[in-house]
Amino acid sequence: MRKRMNEKLSVWAASLLVVVGSSAVKAQENVEVSIGADVVSEYIWRGTYCGGLSVQPSISIAKSGFSLTAWGSVGINAEDTKEVDLTLGYGAGGFGVALTDYWFNTQDSPRYFDYRSRGAHVLEATVGYDFGPVALSWNTNVAGYDYYKENGKRAYSSYVEAVVPFKLGGFDFAAEIGATPWEGAYSDGLNVTNIGLGVSKEIKVTDSFTLPAFAKVTANPFEDRTYFVFGLTF
Repeated sequence: MRKRMNEKLSVWAASLLVVVGSSAVKAQENVEVSIGADVVSEYIWRGTYCGGLSVQPSISIAKSGFSLTAWGSVGINAEDTKEVDLTLGYGAGGFGVALTDYWFNTQDSPRYFDYRSRGAHVLEATVGYDFGPVALSWNTNVAGYDYYKENGKRAYSSYVEAVVPFKLGGFDFAAEIGATPWEGAYSDGLNVTNIGLGVSKEIKVTDSFTLPAFAKVTANPFEDRTYFVFGLTF
């Protein structure tokens, strides 16, 4: 019993980089707290369809380079992905590392405290560096639910991504490309699974209120799928 409790506490203490909210307040202790939510027309993650119209709230606490973030997603349809992620990250300069605990509410395993290797959680480690003109990241599933090969061994499913931000016509753009280095949860080998182009803009509602909006076109060459997503941040 103690061993299982320690495993649960270790997962609770582990989490990583995610979407942060839109409202930030700096406390007297130099702690930054952010809270917000996105509403998206579709939930597309790394080139994979995860659901239709969804609400995605988030809250983040950061201090001295460390951050702890909770992020969730719930779709309006019962079959859409319901997700809660906890992320513990550290960044210094352009360098960043993180550990994320993903939880998905599925019919096979709806219970949150199911930490079996084939349960409802995925633990992912991430390392990345932002060079300015381009940001690179490597993400690998290190524990929890993952793809298993025919020989019964864990695949350690991995995803590598490059993001290039730029401005055009007064808008903020980001071009990205993501690939899988080997067989795993994303594809059956070395494949490009995500090619995306996103744009964001502050929409002026009144003289004192603006609403951040974004749109993104995503293609997954491996699955032969294309998606176009629009979202608002509150």
